[in-house]
Amino acid sequence: MRTPNRKPGKYSQVKLDPILTEKKFEELENKMERLKKIVQPQAAAEVSRLAELGDFSENAEYQMVKGRLRGINQTILNIENQLKHAEIITPQKYANSVQFGHKVTIANDNKQKTYQILGSSETNPQKGIISRNSPIGAALIGRKINDIIKIKLSGKEIEYKIIKIE
Repeated sequence: MRTPNRKPGKYSQVKLDPILTEKKFEELENKMERLKKIVQPQAAAEVSRLAELGDFSENAEYQMVKGRLRGINQTILNIENQLKHAEIITPQKYANSVQFGHKVTIANDNKQKTYQILGSSETNPQKGIISRNSPIGAALIGRKINDIIKIKLSGKEIEYKIIKIE
């Protein structure tokens, strides 16, 4: 049976953000190492074992394991590509304007929030880590202490004042 050729969807080939911290770079290297040395060989051995059972058309378990191996191989390729194109950032200490990697404290109506601005692959809004491409991150880049920034969020325009840059 032949599968139809389909155009990739809008989000199927999203370009990964090349900007990474050294910690994230090492994390990706470790993940790739584990996939190559442990997970991939185990999956390949399982495919071989199930292939020996014969009839591939009726062997659903074989098909599932084979698909899992393809997924593992694709993940390895994606991580290798991301590491190959990575730009490691090291935030400058004592900078007078907001740059990648900095922690920025902003205030609005006596409420303070602290954000760290990193690449898209490291974001975690619950922990205060935002992307440089997010509305707040993009508005903060290049700004200085006491600057007022206006950000349009969910139809409202909100003003923030930069209090501190770390």
